[in-house]
Amino acid sequence: MATLPVYPWHLAPEGLATRRQLRAMGLRPGGQSVVAELPRPRRRGRPPLVGYLYRVDQAKPVRPMTEGRSRALAAALRARRTCPQCRRDAGYCIPRTLGACVPCADNH
Repeated sequence: MATLPVYPWHLAPEGLATRRQLRAMGLRPGGQSVVAELPRPRRRGRPPLVGYLYRVDQAKPVRPMTEGRSRALAAALRARRTCPQCRRDAGYCIPRTLGACVPCADNH
């Protein structure tokens, strides 16, 4: 397997973008392979975060949100807000570290 080109942070050439940058343009990678890497340096000896770059000219438009996808997303978010202990909607996404809404987590 050939190694991917690596560009310094903020110095990627024109025509390449990360997933987030593509999304901001209303695009998605569309099945294309990663063409380069973009390491983001971090402090205190931690390893860099790596962003993958895709070609903008091969990107495809984002698929429109359908009624079914909208319902599925709403159901998934509702499940993340529902406390497994008291079964109430907490009004926020329950942290995985707590495993329950804050009042339930405080009681145990």
